[in-house]
Amino acid sequence: MTAHTAPEPMVRANSIHKSYAGNEVLKGIDMEVAPGEVVCLIGPSGSGKSTFLRCINHLETVDGGRMWVDGTIVGYDLKGTRLHEQNHRDACRQRMDIGMVFQQFNLFPHMTVLENLIEAPRLVRKEKKATATARALDLLEKVGLSDKANAYPRQLSGGQQQRVAIARALCMEPKLMLFDEPTSALDPELVGEVLRVMKDLALSGMTMIVVTHEMNFARDVADRVVFMDGGYVVEQGPARDVITRPANERTKAFLASVLSDKAGN
Repeated sequence: MTAHTAPEPMVRANSIHKSYAGNEVLKGIDMEVAPGEVVCLIGPSGSGKSTFLRCINHLETVDGGRMWVDGTIVGYDLKGTRLHEQNHRDACRQRMDIGMVFQQFNLFPHMTVLENLIEAPRLVRKEKKATATARALDLLEKVGLSDKANAYPRQLSGGQQQRVAIARALCMEPKLMLFDEPTSALDPELVGEVLRVMKDLALSGMTMIVVTHEMNFARDVADRVVFMDGGYVVEQGPARDVITRPANERTKAFLASVLSDKAGN
């Protein structure tokens, strides 16, 4: 009988530290995310969630510890026995495999929706226009915006712009998707349309790490929820367990506050 070894984690963080102007934001984060896993990061503002997300794709350099994505160390090259920080070009090349969706949509306002989607595949991956366009149109259909290919961002609602931003990230065919509070800038009635696209993406098997305050989404879609506070991982576990039966008092207090705020709106 052949022994089965566990797959290499898609993300592995080992004792990640990060400070800004002497303020330590991340205080030794350890985390692994398996291929195909959906992990939601929850916690109060300032707990380090977004900073940790940005460290994964080297938008922020870590001050201590190491980060790997799909077995490759992030932001550094090993030369002999020493690590050397990558130059901008090599860091960008490594970042191609990691899609990221931000709170703000960051679409190019002077480009159509279709042009926004095909810009990076053509510029960074040197794809032919026809190849990139075919994939972009397929993704627009999947996010329910096939009729908006020739529209400009200003002609779209916030929810539509965020769905375009998701499709744009997917157009690079990433191994991993990072979402930094993707619905926080949206009017409440537009949140659902973005979360539905994210749920479909999760069901397709994409590895996802999502910073969110949408507890129903986290409970229903995530495989695991990680509660962060003060730069530490305070509690983590299966999504429903953490959200409905948190063990840590800080987690309980946070969830009580978030759920009461939702009930009051």
